[in-house]
Amino acid sequence: MESTPPISTVERRAPPEDQPPITSHRPPAIAYFSLVLHAHLPFVRHPEHPEFLEEDWLFEAITEVYLPLISCLRKLDEKRFAPRLTLTVSPTLCEMLADPLLQTRYERHLDNLLTLTEKELSRTRRDATHSHSTARMYHESLASALKLWRDALERDVLRGFRELQSAGVLEIITCCATHGFLPLISTQEARRAQVVVAVASHEKHFRRKPRGIWFPECAYEPGLEKYLAGTGLEYFITDTHAVMFGDPRPRYGVHAPVQTPAGVAVFARDLETGRQVWSAESGYPGDPVYREFYRDLGWDAPLEYILPHLHRDGARRHLGLKYHRITGRNVPLHDKELYDPAAARVRAAEHARHFVAERLRQARRLRETFKGRTPHVVAPYDAELFGHWWYEGPQFLDFVFRELGRQNSGVRAITPGDYLDLGLAIQTQQPAQSSWGAGGYFEVWLNEKTSWMYPHQHAAEAKMTALADRFNHVAPDETMRRALAQAARELLLAQSSDWAFHLSHETASEYATSRFRTHLRRFFKLSDEITRGQVDDSRLVEYETRDNLFPELDYKIYCSR
Repeated sequence: MESTPPISTVERRAPPEDQPPITSHRPPAIAYFSLVLHAHLPFVRHPEHPEFLEEDWLFEAITEVYLPLISCLRKLDEKRFAPRLTLTVSPTLCEMLADPLLQTRYERHLDNLLTLTEKELSRTRRDATHSHSTARMYHESLASALKLWRDALERDVLRGFRELQSAGVLEIITCCATHGFLPLISTQEARRAQVVVAVASHEKHFRRKPRGIWFPECAYEPGLEKYLAGTGLEYFITDTHAVMFGDPRPRYGVHAPVQTPAGVAVFARDLETGRQVWSAESGYPGDPVYREFYRDLGWDAPLEYILPHLHRDGARRHLGLKYHRITGRNVPLHDKELYDPAAARVRAAEHARHFVAERLRQARRLRETFKGRTPHVVAPYDAELFGHWWYEGPQFLDFVFRELGRQNSGVRAITPGDYLDLGLAIQTQQPAQSSWGAGGYFEVWLNEKTSWMYPHQHAAEAKMTALADRFNHVAPDETMRRALAQAARELLLAQSSDWAFHLSHETASEYATSRFRTHLRRFFKLSDEITRGQVDDSRLVEYETRDNLFPELDYKIYCSR
């Protein structure tokens, strides 16, 4: 006979004083809904070049994702729609958003786009199609972005996130330091460092410790939760099968958290909400009315027209101004029809109403199955989906929270931290190995295209602990201390899961390979100099200038214990 899964109530730390209580005069919740957005980019910063193509990844995300999200949530909060969601901001993204060089380069990027949209207003004014309304939309949105960036945020996107957290709109959680894929990191010390550095960086940028962590790629294997001990982290996010295949079987499926034997709570992804948004066949972003991502003015316009707005090499690239709609999945790019912003906005509202209606149906079905227990639906997504890949994504989120606020239906938007504060009993379970990559396990990051990387990475991980142990009880001089800290930075950067991801998908493969090799080459050069006791200070300064993240890093976190 199957034993009853143990249920227990775990004592949780008190929520921050400036976090509003989730109780209200609304009807009792028939379901809890947690939207979790994962904002991450690899650390890309090249001061040695006046401009660099891959730095545009950050600039596009600020313009298309982070600023629209901040603007949307501010307005919802002002109008008392009570938005509440969770946002992961990875430590590498935090370091880039706070970097003065990248802030200056971003403003130059935004000014350049605004100048181009002014030209586009003149060019499209003679066009009787929807092109002019689209050009006007771009000009207005970019002007609003610049005003928010300069005036309200004073060039600090993290300030916007902090303010929304203080207002009770966001629960901001962390990710591993450089998005290192923990199960493929070879030593306990290197795994622990990814977590410890992340928590310290988060506290520096957001002035409080995070309650939760997003394991990079939702990659989990039993035992990883032990690295959260002593950091104050209370929960992490996993994919569906981590909990569904866990031991014992989850009493409420993924619609209630479980906790590991170590007492760390686990929130798993709901499949229905994933399919509605992520599915290539039935997901909302593939609707024919929405904007086509892959057709861009940077490739359509005459070269002489856009040349002043390209990088100095004059190479064509995406500029973010796109005038066509998806039209159909099998329609060639050159046959795409023109985009209509008004029609797309109407469709985003329709999809938001459908999404909320489906949450109501799902809630009633689950409550019946669970005999009255309030289900908890967790919907995690990459933040970059909303605005970058799916241009109308921020509009969709705006309409979703408006719909939830208007209906007073009992579908309550909360965060995982809010759920823990309810004090409900939680089942103890050992989750299973998993990730949210294709296939559900680790093959996206460990395969025939990437396997060559890990012997080199693992050798560096072992070497870093040996260096830290050597100088654990013998205080190094200042130059040696800086060299040890920089070696740790180079190792952390080499561990980024982004490099293997790009190699697996054959996107930016040359850049990813170069970055991985460069960081390991710098690491082993520094480790050799440290071992010999002869550090080249000029070379060290060069490395520190280029890879300047985590200035507070202490190499002793790599010491064996």
